[in-house]
Formats: sequence, structure tokens, C-alpha cells
Amino acid sequence: MDGMATITDDARWQVVLAREPADFLYGVATMGVYCRPACPAPRPKRQNVRFFADSAEALAAGFRPCRRCDPDGTRAALAREVVADACAMIDAAETIPSLDTLAKRAGYSRFHFLRLFRDHTGLTPRSYAEGVRARRLAAALATGARVADAIAEAGFGSESRVYEAPELLGMTPGAARRGGKGETIRTALADSPFGRLLVAATEKGVCFLGFAEPDEALLGDLRQRFPKARIVPDESGLAGIVTAVVAFMAEPRAALDLPLDLRGTAFQLRVWEALRRIPLGQTTTYGALAAAMGEPKAIRAVARSCARNPVSLAVPCHRVLGADGTLTGYRWGIPRKQAMLAREAVAKN
Repeated sequence: MDGMATITDDARWQVVLAREPADFLYGVATMGVYCRPACPAPRPKRQNVRFFADSAEALAAGFRPCRRCDPDGTRAALAREVVADACAMIDAAETIPSLDTLAKRAGYSRFHFLRLFRDHTGLTPRSYAEGVRARRLAAALATGARVADAIAEAGFGSESRVYEAPELLGMTPGAARRGGKGETIRTALADSPFGRLLVAATEKGVCFLGFAEPDEALLGDLRQRFPKARIVPDESGLAGIVTAVVAFMAEPRAALDLPLDLRGTAFQLRVWEALRRIPLGQTTTYGALAAAMGEPKAIRAVARSCARNPVSLAVPCHRVLGADGTLTGYRWGIPRKQAMLAREAVAKN
């Protein structure tokens, strides 16, 4: 949507009625608040509406920001700080902090804090903490530590806890300890509609696909997954795959069909295969995905498996939403998830 100078108030009102995103704000005189055009609140009467170019103009006119759509981003920024602090506490703790402890530290009720944390990370604090312990375990195993010692160092009470829930690590401890030893992984970096793109492949197929981060961050992620593998650049050898991925990002028209080398637990592989069956332009929820797999109680395990998806886009975890239809946490950023879904919805029609 263009700026204030190039659109009439009547056109702005139509945008507000349609709840479309736009770069202006509207105020409701009877309420004294100003909102984003996409605010979910009930639409006011037209005669009570004023339009503003930005928050400064609305504040100067005596309006205050809406608490629902948070037009200034103040509440969202505070929420991010609260969640970041909770994550830091979990990261530093030797044992998993209780929900009560985390909520009390944040100054919220258990229910409100849980919803806040889940909205911003896509995980419960418990699931996030399990991920922290899994990363500690993976790091210890990558150094060649004995499995029993690595499990103890990561904070697990017993070896059975790891072997009974292998989805926490993504593979057996023995496989993680090998870390890709003896393998060669070819890589290619390129620009894409969503920032820098990294494609990595073994002889079998693509084993990692990441984007929207600096080159070294993407390569660091790959090295963490395969710490003992030989990683070599091969821009020309992977050119066809890179072209296909970039084209899909720019204008998705069909499923991104790539040769894949997916490594995970049997459960994770089932989840990733289920994700690949979600048609272009459609979405589902974690609960619906779990039910479709015949595992209706495994919603958290499904969410963790989605979060550990190593080949975004080819395994379209971005097509999974929260139970209420919200865009939950996404490894490469919620705005990119939103943009991809929007493009796929257009491509479907």
C-alpha cells in the first residue's frame, strides 16, 4: 500500500474494512485509540475514524495505542525481552526451571507467560529446555566424549531418558557421536528472495537447506550438524538445485521436488514425510498433523520434529500453524513464513 499522500481516505477506509496490512494507522475518536488497519477489533463507524501517517501523528492528536494490535510494537518488544530473559535462564540452568519459577521471574501468571513464550518460540518452556539439553548432548558427543559421560554432562538423569525419546537428539547417541565422519558434504551459497541461501548435499541428496542468515552462520549450522564431515564448496555441481530453490522462493508454482538425504529418528522421518504431503497453498496445525499420523497425543513431539527440519521449503514445515491458526515460531523468522504462505496462496489460485 502506498503512503498517505497517494491514497484517499475512502480508499483507506476500504483497507480497514478488509483488515489488510498497510503503512498508515487509523484512530477511533469514541475510544481514543489508534490501530493498524489489520487490527482484529470490531470495525468502528466511519464517522468516528481518523487516519494518521504514523504513531507520532496519532499520539500528537491525543490518541493512545491499541492494546490488541500494538501499533507501536511496544508490547511485542517487551514480550520479546521477557521471552529472551526466560530463554537465557533456561540456557544457564543445570536443571529445567519450573513454569512457576519462569512465570514469577517474568512477573506474569503461569497461563499468560506460557502463552507468551509459546507465541514467540513456537514451543513450551519445557520443550525449549529439552532442546537446550539436546544441543548440549550433541556438542559433547561431537567432541568424542563417551555416550554415558555426554548424557550426564548434558543434564539428563539417565541414559534411558535419551534412548526412550530419541527425537530429542534427532538420532541415536552413537550416530551423533560419529558426526558425519568419513562423509563429504558439498555446499553452494547464493542470493535468494529471503536473503542468503545455503544448500548442502551428500551423495544421496540435499541434507541441509537454510536461508536468511549470513554465510558463516549458515555454514556454522551445517558444521554443528555434521562436525566430523568434510565440507567443500561446489557451486557448479549444485547450481541446478540452487536455481530450483530460488525460483520456488520467488514464485512457488509446484512442490519443491529435490533429492533428499534426511536423517532423523523414525518418528521424525514420519513427520517430515507428512509435511511433504501438505499441498501447495494449504496449511494444517500441529494437532491435525499428529492426528493424521495416527499419533493424536504426540503434538509436542510433532512440533519438535518440525523445528528440527533440516531442509526447509523442500519439507514445508512453514505450512503448519498453531491450534488457533496463528503463525507460530519458525526457524527462519515469522515474517518469512508469512510471506511464503502468502505467495503460495496466490500461486494456488
